[in-house]
Amino acid sequence: MNDKAFFRRLCRYYGLYTLGFILFLGAVAILEHEGFPRVWIGYVFLFTTIVIYAGIGVLSRTSDVTEYYVAGRRVPGIFNGMATAADWISAASFISVAGSLFLWGFDGLAYLIGWSGGFCLVALFIAPFLRKFGQYTIPDYLAARYGGADGGKLVRLAAVAATVVVSFTYVVAQIYGVGLITSRFTGLDFSVGIFLGLASILVCSFLGGMRAVTWTQVAQYIIILIAFLTPVTWLSIKHAHNPLPQLAYGPAIERIAAQERQFVVDPKEREVRAIFRQRAQDLEESIDGLPLSWESGRAEIQNNLEALKLGSAPLLDVRQTARELSAYPKDADEARRVWSSERDRNLARAEPPVPQALPFPGATKEASDIKRNNFLALVFCLMLGTAALPHILVRYYTTPGVPQTRSSVFWTLFFIMLLYITIPALAVLVKYDIYSALVGSSFSHLPDWVSYWAGIDKAHPLISITDVNLDGIVQLSEISMDVDMVVLATPEIAGLPYVISGLIAAGGLAAALSTADGLLLTISNALSHDIYFKTVDPGASQQKRVTISKLLLLMVALLAGYVASLKPGDILSLVGAAFSLAASALFPALALGAMWKRANRQGAIAGIAGGFLMCAYYMVRTHPTLGGSADALWFHIAPISAAVFGVPAGMAALIVVSLLTPPPDGRAQALVDYLRAP
Repeated sequence: MNDKAFFRRLCRYYGLYTLGFILFLGAVAILEHEGFPRVWIGYVFLFTTIVIYAGIGVLSRTSDVTEYYVAGRRVPGIFNGMATAADWISAASFISVAGSLFLWGFDGLAYLIGWSGGFCLVALFIAPFLRKFGQYTIPDYLAARYGGADGGKLVRLAAVAATVVVSFTYVVAQIYGVGLITSRFTGLDFSVGIFLGLASILVCSFLGGMRAVTWTQVAQYIIILIAFLTPVTWLSIKHAHNPLPQLAYGPAIERIAAQERQFVVDPKEREVRAIFRQRAQDLEESIDGLPLSWESGRAEIQNNLEALKLGSAPLLDVRQTARELSAYPKDADEARRVWSSERDRNLARAEPPVPQALPFPGATKEASDIKRNNFLALVFCLMLGTAALPHILVRYYTTPGVPQTRSSVFWTLFFIMLLYITIPALAVLVKYDIYSALVGSSFSHLPDWVSYWAGIDKAHPLISITDVNLDGIVQLSEISMDVDMVVLATPEIAGLPYVISGLIAAGGLAAALSTADGLLLTISNALSHDIYFKTVDPGASQQKRVTISKLLLLMVALLAGYVASLKPGDILSLVGAAFSLAASALFPALALGAMWKRANRQGAIAGIAGGFLMCAYYMVRTHPTLGGSADALWFHIAPISAAVFGVPAGMAALIVVSLLTPPPDGRAQALVDYLRAP
């Protein structure tokens, strides 16, 4: 079949698929109107979409190496753009970015700017050279470019190690998102939800590799787009009588700004903030009094527990005090960490609301400068991380040629843009709903969605509304929302039909699954192709290579699911770490490989190792979750932006070591000339 006929057939198939999905939405909406139980609507949405993805995986099953690794190199540019966009619009983009804009205002734009700008680097410095090289993986490219006496084995191993660490960190965040969505909309336990999602991932990528993943991701992008645009359009009509949310964005910001000015001076709001400030001060005194304050606090709880037991107190009071004792820090060092974190949270809630449209808000010029520097640092890390993410770059091996690769990058940006210019509008319209409907309401009449979302994860509640000043009225300062729940709760916050909640769940699941598919396939292919086939058993048959890849895919998926079930952090922080690691370890070698002929094997190894180690060191030293401390920050740069130090370290190591060692051989320089030729 020629390319034009193949393209027309794809257009026909996905056109019918889109029409079918819209009819499905209409049918579910009718069922809701007729009284169909809400919980079953959630099941219908989730299981229908999972069956669709699994069906595409079954139909696309293959054991051919080229089909399994790079979809036969015949994916048209526009469809590869849709697949790459779905691969890119992960749980972080779909679930968390709107939440970051909701909570942090202008600062959240760093994610949209950095990720979008990164594709410009991909189009200029990376994608065309990868496609012209025409192999299977990123380590393949680096091993060929920096090959030496060992055939590039050391470079290949270093690149595989970086690829696996980066992709595994990223996929844990996606699987966490899968668990969050499935547990919310089916009532299943969080861990069960994770492994239910894994089943869908494995059916798709296990059977058909890149071919199945590609055509599944195109289907997933269509669902993502419909799922995101539907509620925000509805909100836009509700608040601005305008179906274009981008046009409703400006007036909504003006109304929010007026409300925020009122919250700053409102006596009740100031009273609540003063209580949080006092709590922070009490914690600071406890920290200063360590270890005596820890000992006295523990003794007080123990005495209370003994008194309750001796006084025949109600069993509920005894259990509550016992839980309090069990949760108390085990030693003075843990008390310092826990109390410091709690003090910081109280101090943050003691501050007046951050104006939505104010860039780099800070009480002093120094504080504002620190925020500005962190904003720019995060944009830098996300841009370079985008240009070095293995699961995105490998997609540009799948097009028929270099021209289609360039057009594919354009279409990727276009399809991502459709969501990214809408995300800020969603954040602002949801915030306006919260300010107008929830703030000022009575605690005795809180909407049902508050208790529902608070009960999903009782250990780490996604939302907390507490009557701090005991006046029975909800103040803005008494509301604490998790960044990962804003989009998923949007239909309930706005009072939309439950069918929209199911649609949001289907879109979020599609976003997380599409990225997880690509990441797991990237890890397993790097291990099977670059380690097993290129290093251990070069004579392996095609069937054996694909079988090994499938087995590794299964093992990595189960391990990632287990790690995600431990809830190692929020989605954005995990994704940010993956981007910084990718930028630090891989970007210098990828960019200079095509731009600088003098770069050699020793320099590439030094660049990968130096950038990765610098980035990892800074994260471990400064991130509290990893045992670090904010006191160790360099220039007040947050751990998520560690690539600000990792990329220069990797670049410097690559350049210096390359200049101090013999230049690459003629074969490597001829490869660069070949890649550069139009």
